[in-house]
Amino acid sequence: MSTKVVMEALSPTMEEGRLVEWKKSEGDAVAVGDVLAEVETDKAVMELVARAGGTLLKQVVPAGATVPVSELVALIGEPGEPTENGGAPGKQSGGEAAGKPDGQTGGAAAEPAPAREQATQPAPDRNRPVSMPPAPPEDAADEAAGPLQMPGPRSEAPAAAPPPAPRGGRINASPLARRIAAERGVELASISGSGPEGRVVARDVESAGTTAAPATAPAPAPRAPGRAPTPRAEGPYTDVPLSQIRKTIAKRLTQSIGPIPTFYLTTEIDMERAWDAREALKALGEGPKISFNDIVLKAVAAALRQHPACNAWWQDDHIRYWNEIHVSMAVAIEEGLITPVIRHTDVKSLREISAESKDLAARARDRRLKPEEYTGGTFSVSNLGMLDIDEFTAVINP
Repeated sequence: MSTKVVMEALSPTMEEGRLVEWKKSEGDAVAVGDVLAEVETDKAVMELVARAGGTLLKQVVPAGATVPVSELVALIGEPGEPTENGGAPGKQSGGEAAGKPDGQTGGAAAEPAPAREQATQPAPDRNRPVSMPPAPPEDAADEAAGPLQMPGPRSEAPAAAPPPAPRGGRINASPLARRIAAERGVELASISGSGPEGRVVARDVESAGTTAAPATAPAPAPRAPGRAPTPRAEGPYTDVPLSQIRKTIAKRLTQSIGPIPTFYLTTEIDMERAWDAREALKALGEGPKISFNDIVLKAVAAALRQHPACNAWWQDDHIRYWNEIHVSMAVAIEEGLITPVIRHTDVKSLREISAESKDLAARARDRRLKPEEYTGGTFSVSNLGMLDIDEFTAVINP
């Protein structure tokens, strides 16, 4: 009997997912753990991994389709099994639990695994903000390396790890790295990965391809990060489809400025002493480089400890005052904004906050945060100072 593969809720707020690309074709053999497809959720791009082995009998939905949670996307079984209308009788491991982020005890015939880079699409860059600020100047590099650095390659790549050991015969590499390697004829097994646990990422393949690839026409230079594409005008306007993350941002921020009581206060703070302290820490040459955003995060946590009434959530019929302080920091990514959380910010040192914020920001830009890493913040910080912004109004992400 065939096994149904359904669209699962891969994040706590996910209601639907866009099937970015099928990694297996109809008729392909499938083993447990194989990547079936890449799915764009409201927060990240995830890999749909098979739990059942057999043959991919049918792709029920095409690549690019948006599918509600719990809807059928594929069938796995033995060759020759009937697949009438994609709905032949079959078993679905997990039953109604499939698609629910909590309490999954088996789920459907696939499970999520985070992927770092979203697959490159031939269509115009539909996810890049229309009017993104320019990249910060070089003398602001350390501040821009903080949580609100514009999307793009990091200036300092971590030390390369040994070549990744295959897990069950599969090289530990991101989907985008696999695609670039296939296009350039680069062998993944020969590349040392710079990602967590030696995972091969796009920059590793690109670096290897520079020396190993045969001489071909040079690839077009990448656009400067933060610049909106300039499509050719073939009509009075161009409609750009929304990504899942942009839909979620619009929906949640609309909720924020509607039913949630909002008022705005502004003040000026003399940061001269903070500047001096930062320069003194830099002179020591120990630990991670401290950014102004790290100092702001630490100061906010201390202020919330002194003023606990500000560490609160508005609920439908009550106000929830938090006894713990978990500060969310806004991180710009290509498709919008995400707010990873530094837990227990008030009890962490400035260097601990700095190291954690840089790690969270880097993984946010690579689209590989876990749901628990961007939910549950009790207060939010959004900083555009490194982009020469004097004042702006940030909207709370509820």
